[in-house]
Amino acid sequence: MAAADSRPNILFWIADDWGWPHASAYANDTVVQTPAFDQIAEEGALFHHAYISSPSCTPSRNAILTGQYHWRLGPGANLWSTLDETLETFPHLLEDAGYATGRWRKSWGPGKLLGKWADRHPAGPEFSGGFAEFLDKRDAEKPFFFWLGASDPHRGYEAGTGVASGMNLADIKLFGHYPDSEEIRSDVADYSFDVERFDSDVAAALEMLEASGEAENTIVVITGDHGMPFPRCKSNLYDSGARVPLAIRWPDRVASQQVFQGFVSLTDLAPTFLAAAGVAPHPDMTGENLLPAILEGDESALRPYVLTGKERHVPSQRAPDMGGYPSRAVRTPDFLYIRNYTPRRGPNGIADWENAAIPGVWFGDTDNGPTKTYIIENRDRDEAHRQAWEWSFGQRPPEELYDVRTDPDQLHNVAADPAYAAVLREHAQLLTRDLAMTGDPRENADISFDFDAPPYYGRGPRHPDSLK
Repeated sequence: MAAADSRPNILFWIADDWGWPHASAYANDTVVQTPAFDQIAEEGALFHHAYISSPSCTPSRNAILTGQYHWRLGPGANLWSTLDETLETFPHLLEDAGYATGRWRKSWGPGKLLGKWADRHPAGPEFSGGFAEFLDKRDAEKPFFFWLGASDPHRGYEAGTGVASGMNLADIKLFGHYPDSEEIRSDVADYSFDVERFDSDVAAALEMLEASGEAENTIVVITGDHGMPFPRCKSNLYDSGARVPLAIRWPDRVASQQVFQGFVSLTDLAPTFLAAAGVAPHPDMTGENLLPAILEGDESALRPYVLTGKERHVPSQRAPDMGGYPSRAVRTPDFLYIRNYTPRRGPNGIADWENAAIPGVWFGDTDNGPTKTYIIENRDRDEAHRQAWEWSFGQRPPEELYDVRTDPDQLHNVAADPAYAAVLREHAQLLTRDLAMTGDPRENADISFDFDAPPYYGRGPRHPDSLK
């Protein structure tokens, strides 16, 4: 039964640690099968260049909820942080405008909610029974927004589940920064199994939506919060860490079989949802409304480039340094430019776990797992394995530049190549300008904020013995 209020419902699905290109609609990964995601893409719009604000759970989700780049959010730019009480989130704005709102499983965080957020969750009230309970209990006279979170495909994985499900390890396509090994292929297969499990949850929710009779006037969005939890992916600004799947369907208004190559920041979702609901965007939002693109099929209405960045993921530098590995990037159609502000620090923390800022955490910006173990233990095996270690854990220079036309895996830094001097200068100036315009304390002399200072509310140590 349709709501008396004719404004669209919004069903938002977000996976945990699900990165591009691991959805079958993209045809880059022939192993993982995501029929529910593919259905939404086929019946609406598929985006090839969607990027998070930060490749870390808390700041990525903070940016989505507020519609702002994470560097504008104070302590909320960090993992296991909080959310400043002066901020506002789009679920609250929708609720204030008459929407029924709710959430299930992972939405904001991880971190510690304080003050007003402890009384009114940033993503809306929780329904432990999920979407089914929400549909049963909501006010059917109101349009709704519901946040469907997932823990998949976050680690840990049950070893061997990918192979047991029928995946052929020989068909697994590895990122170019990994050596070819059965251990890594099996680990990626286990990740793929969890992606498929997430997709089956999506399918179940879509069935509930169809049964409600409101699917035609419901905006369905499916995406992830950042790349897969593997070395040089999650917590990194390369496409393997910052690029995510994205599909949007709205049968009443959005034409099917649309494919977009233009750039999208997930900060764009908040103003898009508000615009669809007839609600003015919050004046602090930096995201851009996607409706002109998807309603008119106008590729030119999307961003010509996108910004990403990183602050503190896990405090795994040498004690007493509680800092992270601050960096910013601009991704254009042909290039990825990265600025590393503290190249003296380890980009994934340090290996000396006994002397890390949090004792027991080593290379803490990379999740423990078989791929991490393999790359570290086989570092000296041969040149290919040594290079794989360098790509994942080695020191990085102040500037990185990758020509994605010839180097799609972004492995060969050409920042020092004189042939790219003009390109380097152009992208550096573009990044500096836009960061200053968007109020980034690292590039705006009028703003002062120490991203390393806020408390880290995370869990305890991870000893090397727990790697496997």
